Amino acid sequence: MDAGTTALAGAIGERVKQERQSRSLTLDQLADAAGVSRRMLINVEQGATNPSVGTLMRISDALGVGLPSLVESPTPKPVTVTRNGQGAPLWASDAGGKGVLVAGTESPDVVELWDWIMVPGDLHESEAHSQGTKELLHVLQGSITVQVGDQPIVLETGDALSFPGDISHSYANATAQPARFTLTVFEPGVGLGHRVEAIDE
Repeated sequence: MDAGTTALAGAIGERVKQERQSRSLTLDQLADAAGVSRRMLINVEQGATNPSVGTLMRISDALGVGLPSLVESPTPKPVTVTRNGQGAPLWASDAGGKGVLVAGTESPDVVELWDWIMVPGDLHESEAHSQGTKELLHVLQGSITVQVGDQPIVLETGDALSFPGDISHSYANATAQPARFTLTVFEPGVGLGHRVEAIDE
């Protein structure tokens, strides 16, 4: 990991640990609730790994907080500005593509705003998010293919798409040119009904 990625992983790990401890959860309890291994959770908390977006979403859902809460300051602000280049790069491809979380809201109704660049051959597969999640996508440059369940949809510059995020989906650049798109993810009711509760010892 480069210096920026290492710093982000460390900040995420500290937030995960704080949220877990504030709920009096053991590592095993959170790992079980999130569906990740205990070793993965330890690595996340220690900032020793760059976890996938899917892993971070499972952990944030299990804690009852939105994904933006794991990458932003623990003290919410009424107005938050993310300057160019200051977003959280949470996905990267070997070829140079990246997905950057540039803004987000607090739970219970979490909205995430992403800036994606996909170079030729890039593919990002996303597991189904929590029930009721919706996604909005707008292509700014190039062409991408969005697979929603069994349905492939080719989008060109200027095209937009709305689709349910609670089924498996993927984004791909099958062309010879780079593509860029914005993605908004709406996840309602985070922490209302599927938050991990502290277990009495």
